[in-house]
Amino acid sequence: MGNSSAESLDRLYPAVGSSKPPRKRTTSQCKSEPPLLRTSKRTIYTAGRPPWYNEHGTQSKEAFVIGLGGGSASGKTTVATMIIEALDVPWVVLLSMDSFYKVLTKQQQEQAASNDFNFDHPDAFDFDLIIATLKKLKQGKSVKIPIYDFTTHSRKKEWKTLYGANVIIFEGIMAFADKELLKLLDLKIFVDTDSDIRLVRRLRRDISERGRDIEGVIKQYNKFVKPAFDQYIQPTMRLADIVVPRGSGNTVAIDLIVQHVHSQLEERKLRWDMAALASAHQCHPLPQTLSVLKSTPQVRGMHTIIRNKETSRDEFIFYSKRLMRLLIEHALSFLPFQSCTVQTPQGQDYEGRTYSGKQITGVSILRAGETMEPALRAVCKDVRIGTILIQTNCNTGEPELHYLRLPKDISEDHVILMDCTVSTGAAAMMAVRVLLDHDVPEDKIFLLSLLMAEMGVHSVAYAFPRVKIITTAVDKKVNDLFRIIPGIGESPGVEMSSFRGIFSVSGPLPKEVKWLPAAAWPRFSLALFYRGPLPGPAAVRVVGSRCTLSTVRQP
Repeated sequence: MGNSSAESLDRLYPAVGSSKPPRKRTTSQCKSEPPLLRTSKRTIYTAGRPPWYNEHGTQSKEAFVIGLGGGSASGKTTVATMIIEALDVPWVVLLSMDSFYKVLTKQQQEQAASNDFNFDHPDAFDFDLIIATLKKLKQGKSVKIPIYDFTTHSRKKEWKTLYGANVIIFEGIMAFADKELLKLLDLKIFVDTDSDIRLVRRLRRDISERGRDIEGVIKQYNKFVKPAFDQYIQPTMRLADIVVPRGSGNTVAIDLIVQHVHSQLEERKLRWDMAALASAHQCHPLPQTLSVLKSTPQVRGMHTIIRNKETSRDEFIFYSKRLMRLLIEHALSFLPFQSCTVQTPQGQDYEGRTYSGKQITGVSILRAGETMEPALRAVCKDVRIGTILIQTNCNTGEPELHYLRLPKDISEDHVILMDCTVSTGAAAMMAVRVLLDHDVPEDKIFLLSLLMAEMGVHSVAYAFPRVKIITTAVDKKVNDLFRIIPGIGESPGVEMSSFRGIFSVSGPLPKEVKWLPAAAWPRFSLALFYRGPLPGPAAVRVVGSRCTLSTVRQP
């Protein structure tokens, strides 16, 4: 890789005026903490992600992208972390350019081992992959990020998945070195730190974290790092919207950046009008993508039992499970099948049918959808299961995404999306949008529910016309609290998608509720087979083989 002046970045520069005046240093501190729960393996946000799409199911506002440039060891990652903490919003993604070094040839690996390979040159980065990844993230899609091992100078086999960003912070030494990349950045920040400080930091980092020796680090710095900074990095300071002298020590600049990002997020915020959603499709015929289980005397009889308020808890559970099993069997008939020939034990050929897809994956919408998982497992052997936790914000009435766990490579599967009841369709729409963001084709998504309201059916079908909607019954109305009428029954304070009798929410623990084995349920929820009022949401804690509940007061 050459270092000639012809390779400089002057072609990227806009016309500039006089230089900016020096900044005075003052102090400011943001003490707010992000709303999250950390465990040894994962982070769960207690403040959910509000809708990032409109009533058509499409993303109307892209994520806000902040580009952080600067020399090696200038404090870019520290500044990014401070911005994330000060923003106090959960759905922020930090994307490092260090993950996108190109795969080295054998000869280049030998040069890297002897500190003779230039990692501080634009050609060392895979800009095509960077741009493609950043575009998908900005559009709200799920992306896979390579993990670069600086000890072996190679990419690891494992890739990290990123998804769900309202704010993306992209940092790297060459963050402003490509025209297409610059177009994706909504705010460009250059972290300016003294060269001596950067050298000390680089020595400490490379020796302690990347297994280098001091002679090799200094050799690489003098041969590649410093010349590259002078030729490729420092000139891009002129492209920055904000220059942050002294890096993380300049809290005034960081506070100003945070205020600007907050104002941008407020402008991009979507607000749902549930009343408008309810009236948008009144008197319209039900969509053709809806399939209702045939109302045989048996099905009608089971509905009579589970809708009757005098039905005992045991009977309610038993007949609900029977109905779920019939619903799953009905849904599987819509999967693609192809002709095949098998040989019987008598040596005769039999012309039959076999499933022609790759595999089936079930995804339950928590908190109620997981009660349908046993029926799916009973019908589909070795089916993969994912979960999406969606709750309604009691202040705004909007659904919010709190947690998701989806199987790998779900994009090629037929996905059975499960929720026990669908009233407004808000939670179901969010769950479908999550699947689409993970590249699941719309026509491979099957939304299953024991009971739906016409409003929910229309809302989902209008936003996602190729999603197959399958249920055992459709009720006409929802009341002012968006509960299905006549419905199966709702409990005060319970999520709209849950219903009396089978749900995975909890409040003050009633005496009638028995403990369930913790191993049978995800660690962040507890399924209760209980019929009666269950006021308020609650946090669930798993200790050993038992679950304990703590009530969360309503605001």
